[in-house]
Amino acid sequence: MMEEEQIVSPGPTFETPKVLFMMADYGHDPTETAVPYTSFKDAGYEVQFATENGKQPRCDKKMLEGFTQKLLGAKKEAVHLYKKMAVSEEMRHPLSWSEPGFTLDPFDLIVFPGGHDKGVRQIIESPIVHKLMVDYFPKTRRPSKKVVGAICHGVMVLAESKDADGRSVIRDCNTTALPAKFEQVAYWGTRAVLGDYYKTYGHGSENVEDAIKKVLAEPAQFKANLNPGAFIVEDEKYNYISARYPGDAALFAEEIIKLFNSFHKIT
Repeated sequence: MMEEEQIVSPGPTFETPKVLFMMADYGHDPTETAVPYTSFKDAGYEVQFATENGKQPRCDKKMLEGFTQKLLGAKKEAVHLYKKMAVSEEMRHPLSWSEPGFTLDPFDLIVFPGGHDKGVRQIIESPIVHKLMVDYFPKTRRPSKKVVGAICHGVMVLAESKDADGRSVIRDCNTTALPAKFEQVAYWGTRAVLGDYYKTYGHGSENVEDAIKKVLAEPAQFKANLNPGAFIVEDEKYNYISARYPGDAALFAEEIIKLFNSFHKIT
């Protein structure tokens, strides 16, 4: 008598998260870009980049070389990760976020790295990116499985992405970004040598923290932790994770990966 063939279920299968780093052509912080990029690649995620016209992005060279790197720039390991990322196929051949018909819908995670260089204003001020985020960000409302992550000045992109009524996409979110005290210490501590480098909008412009508080429903939604140890904020209503500065980059990526893992837990 023949034994009945047993059918073994392979268990649930999960699609690989698709990640898009939205960037200006030049000026982003290398640590805030390369550390999360490396973590997502190591986790098996599909990663792509997008710039305005599909030009390969370059991170802030002040953070990568010379005395500025040694003084306040990327640590040696982050420089190494950046150099590996810079020669990757995905970074050498980015998408164009200004191309007609471009949409963020195919992506599960949109990442906005920060950076102090004035070049990042290209993406902070882009009406095209604002429109893309006004469309995409509401799709991250829980229990959605789409996610947005932003570090430092990257949060400024979201703050400036406003609907027809002038409401920022993060109006109802808890968030962090570069704390005013961090920004002021860096600016005044380097002004004699670097001028207004640490003020993306020039001497006398408002701090990132103050600019973001203005678009929130309540200023208390901004979490300005001044402990230099790693810190992130995860919103409760939206799949939105934010961080303050390069020292948070590893935890930022780790918490995003945990969030994606949580989507697949069987309860």
